[in-house]
Amino acid sequence: MSIFERLSLFSPLDGVAVCLIILAWAVIGWRIENATTAKPSVSGLVAQYQRDWMVQFITRDPRVFDSAILSTLRQGASFFASASMIAIGGGMALLGNTDRLRGVAHDLTLASAPELVWEVKILLVVLFLANAFLSFVWSHRLFGYCAVVMASVPNDPNDLTALPRARKAGDINISAARSFNRGLRSVYFAMGSLAWLLGPASLIAATLLTVLVLYRREFASHSRAVLMQPDEG
Repeated sequence: MSIFERLSLFSPLDGVAVCLIILAWAVIGWRIENATTAKPSVSGLVAQYQRDWMVQFITRDPRVFDSAILSTLRQGASFFASASMIAIGGGMALLGNTDRLRGVAHDLTLASAPELVWEVKILLVVLFLANAFLSFVWSHRLFGYCAVVMASVPNDPNDLTALPRARKAGDINISAARSFNRGLRSVYFAMGSLAWLLGPASLIAATLLTVLVLYRREFASHSRAVLMQPDEG
């Protein structure tokens, strides 16, 4: 079967739906990571607290509290990386056995399609999960780098290397959190892409819903309102 014959198995609306979810994934990620100062995202607001954390870290003794926080962050990245790997394994298993999936989809949509169509639809989910896995692994690694830099920060605020190294640790911590958030967004879109099994219209609806959920949590959530409140003495 040629590539044109394979493409003919999908409708133009399928192509629009796939392009839309990929574009939405890229655009919402860029919008969150490049939010304006007039309307910052939750990720941007937390980034400032991460910088302040490293400044306070200089004079904190002992540093067990900071170590516990960083360990929790690394465990979170490790958990989601493992979960993504398991989900990828499940998706790859479905690629080799789409009969049951095809039966479920047929019961829901009353439509039938060749095996290749179901494999491509599952592959889209796997691709998002693969991106999530790589993001979580890199996040875990960056938190490890952050731990090393934090260990090199002197406890003496008068030491000339203390503040510069603390700032470096803060920047690495922010990069690790950014990678973690990218992984989470990919998981969101992987779940949304499952709607393609019900048809392109369902995929479009799921894409819009996913974008709405992400936008609300970053720009219109209660946690953002709390972070936006001015600090009072």
